[in-house]
Parts: sequence; structure tokens; C-alpha cells
Amino acid sequence: MTTQGIELIFGGARSGKSALAESRAGESGLEVVYLATAAAGDEEMTQRIAHHRTRRPAHWRTVEEPLQLAAALRAEATPQRCLLVDCLTLWLSNLLLGPGLEPERGRLLETLPTLPGRIILVSNEVGWGIVPMNELARRFADEQGRLNQAVAAVSDRVTLVAAGLPLALKA
Repeated sequence: MTTQGIELIFGGARSGKSALAESRAGESGLEVVYLATAAAGDEEMTQRIAHHRTRRPAHWRTVEEPLQLAAALRAEATPQRCLLVDCLTLWLSNLLLGPGLEPERGRLLETLPTLPGRIILVSNEVGWGIVPMNELARRFADEQGRLNQAVAAVSDRVTLVAAGLPLALKA
């Protein structure tokens, strides 16, 4: 397993993508910093966040950044670190419902190729279902697809996860 470079791990809900990302981060042999993009807006999300926390080793440091992901990545990246971002989908939702997507997405895509160390990004694949019924949901699905494509283009490795099984799309 390489200790440098960018990997995008994506799949459907509950596909095993976060578990795979956590396993790869742990195997990297580097100090791991977990960049969490979720915001606990309700009890169900609070429980999801707690579940993710219990799976992580206690020595991993967590940085919570729901909006300014590029800045957090720049601040944390070193050649001796593996940064695990979980997840781009929640980050995108936060931006669409908040300050706006374009400037932050541009900063992320400019920043990723310049970072030292290992970067693992988790994202959802939302484009395999039906076309959503409302305008915001359609925009979200479109933007998630565009974001996944753009991050995959700058990634050294891209892995699709389905039913807990990883499939290398780009190695």
C-alpha cells in the first residue's frame, strides 16, 4: 500500500466505504487525522456520528470541518500523515444548504494535487437511482456526480465499494 497520493473511495449508502477507508488509513503506517464533515443536526445524525467515532482508534485525531475542507486539508497535510475525509457527500450538502458550493469546490480541487502525504476521501455514489422529484435533490445528485468525477480525475487511486467489496477503478 502506498503511503503517498490521493485515493477516492465511493459507493452507495452502507456499502462499506468508510470501513475500507479506515482500514487503508490504518495500514498506511502514517499518523492518521480524520477530517469529519458531518454536522449533528438531529438525533439520528448524532447517533451516526457516534457510531463512526467508536470505530476509530483512540490515537487518531479528529478535525471537524463541515465547510472549509480545502483549508483544513492544507493545515493538516504533512508527508508523515494520512488524512481521511469522511465524507464529501455531507460536505457537499453543507455547502448547497449554506454558503454556496462553487468557491469551496474550486479550492478543494486546486488544493488536492498539491498536498503532501496520503489523502483518502470518502464519497457517496447517488447517481444510480431514479431522478429525484424536487429541484434541490436533482441539483444535489448532479453536483455529487460532478464532484466525484472531478475528484476521481485528480486521484491516483479510485475504488468503488459495493456490498463491502472493493473494486479498483483506477490504480
